[in-house]
Amino acid sequence: MTDSTAAPPLHLEPALFVCSAMRVEPEWIDYNGHLNMAYYNVLFDRSLDQFLAMLGIGADYLRRRNKSTMTAECHVRYLREIHVGDPVRVHMLLLAADDKRLHTFEELRHAEDGFVSATSENMTLHIDMAVRRVAPFPADIAERIQAVVAAQADVPRPDGIGRRIAMPAR
Repeated sequence: MTDSTAAPPLHLEPALFVCSAMRVEPEWIDYNGHLNMAYYNVLFDRSLDQFLAMLGIGADYLRRRNKSTMTAECHVRYLREIHVGDPVRVHMLLLAADDKRLHTFEELRHAEDGFVSATSENMTLHIDMAVRRVAPFPADIAERIQAVVAAQADVPRPDGIGRRIAMPAR
């Protein structure tokens, strides 16, 4: 018998966390014949759910502790088209974390050809769902998060972290 409340194993390798492969679905294609911008966020969000589960703060965490996470800010860059049926994977990097926030960077990569199709940089907040307010992570979760931050500290930083939207300088 397994303990359903046991924390999942942590990804403590000095490498990006690689999420499960997904395929671009036909209904996600827009009139330009490529993935519609809204569905990039669907792919990133599904992958973030895997990453959060690994940290111990996924759907089970909400059921067990009545705490969750919510995205406060997101910056997506669309770099190369992907099309119906393309296999993709998201590679996740936990850049930093404090007592209430996670700063992540995600790359959506073609799962066969390896190119980066899009990136997403996010600020995620820890929420006490009883009051729907930002709250500190419990000590056991904060420890898990900091272990992943430390494990990924020496991972080369992908291009695009910290970018902002602006017109080109003249």
